[in-house]
Amino acid sequence: QVQLVESGGGLVQAGGSLRLSCAASVSIFRFNAMGWYRQAPGKQRELVADISSGGGTNYADSVKGRFTISRDNAKNTVYLQMNSLKPEDTAVYYCNADRWTLTGRSPYWGQGTQVTVSS
Repeated sequence: QVQLVESGGGLVQAGGSLRLSCAASVSIFRFNAMGWYRQAPGKQRELVADISSGGGTNYADSVKGRFTISRDNAKNTVYLQMNSLKPEDTAVYYCNADRWTLTGRSPYWGQGTQVTVSS
């Protein structure tokens, strides 16, 4: 059974930094891509950043230049380094892992970690 466990969330002042970690219970090579989504109160869940099994990355426009996604295959862990945080970055951040097969997409989700940025 796949488990994704996030850590690293918390309360930080605007302009500060946090690093989120997502540890998978299985080899992350199983997944075509892994990423981070976030959901603020009253808003839909949105993609923040993702990274493919080959290392290609993709970022939401709102975080480009401030956030960096990376992966450590040996530790089966994906990271999200968040710098220059803004109050609008406040949300619950979810780790996601996607596996594509002939039958379609199989997404896996972590439980979420709260990030709160104070002004």
